[in-house]
Amino acid sequence: MPRVHPYLVLTTVALLWAGNAIAGKMAAGHISPMLLTLVRWFFATLLVAPFALPHVRADWPVIRPRLVYLSILGAVGFASFNAIFYLAANYTTAINITIEQSAMPLVVFLANFVLFRMRVAWLQLVGFALTLVGVAVTTANGDLSTLLSLDLNRGDALMMLAVLFYGGYTVALRFKPQIHWLSTIFVLSSASLAVSFVYAVIEFALGLTQLPDFQGVAAALYTVIFPSLIAQSLYIRGVEMIGPNRANLFINLVPVFGALLAVMIVGEELHLFHVVALVCVLGGITLAERGARSRRA
Repeated sequence: MPRVHPYLVLTTVALLWAGNAIAGKMAAGHISPMLLTLVRWFFATLLVAPFALPHVRADWPVIRPRLVYLSILGAVGFASFNAIFYLAANYTTAINITIEQSAMPLVVFLANFVLFRMRVAWLQLVGFALTLVGVAVTTANGDLSTLLSLDLNRGDALMMLAVLFYGGYTVALRFKPQIHWLSTIFVLSSASLAVSFVYAVIEFALGLTQLPDFQGVAAALYTVIFPSLIAQSLYIRGVEMIGPNRANLFINLVPVFGALLAVMIVGEELHLFHVVALVCVLGGITLAERGARSRRA
């Protein structure tokens, strides 16, 4: 992949992932979530295979002893995260989904601190805390008393579970073997395809499968090309360039793009508490990134 600025790489990732939330919302009621996940990773794996297989063959001596580990990464970060993500879209708004994704940096920070004692600057702590406030306000729909009573919307609760999955995946990427990025995408996508098939079979057995109509097909096509292939590849590259803690902060741009797209495309209403949450999120990413710079200096 040509050398580009990591900020541009990760901002593009945020935009494409914001579009994924919109696609998931538009898919709700038009294609069942597990079938959507299966379609996404089937075609993503199929499309990347011709470009990736030569690199996979060259990297196979490195991949083979780490195949189980890479497969778990694909199962958790690709298949399970997206299955829960699309299921959540059936019960909550696209704006909520994108803002709640901003909790991922906090998960990454806590995991890195607990497992690896990774040091952080005090500005990073303030930034993480401010981000958490924004996520809490969104999850509670502006009424923090719902958090104290644990009276959460089902979709918001599912989205927070998805955040835990992807945060764990991001931390685990630090142990990824040094192989070509296309090899990584293909192996992880293949594992995701296998797990997605199992999820789709369970959905079918429960009688919950819904075949796609035109809108469902359009949403599925977007998920195949943009968040699956392009964004995942760029995200892996971004983590390699500036590390998981700093790279994950750019996910905080997802709610900004997501809110704009949700209002323009889906016609959702932007409430005052959404604006407050967005201010917290943007303030959090700014402070945390300044803290990371000062610590390196």
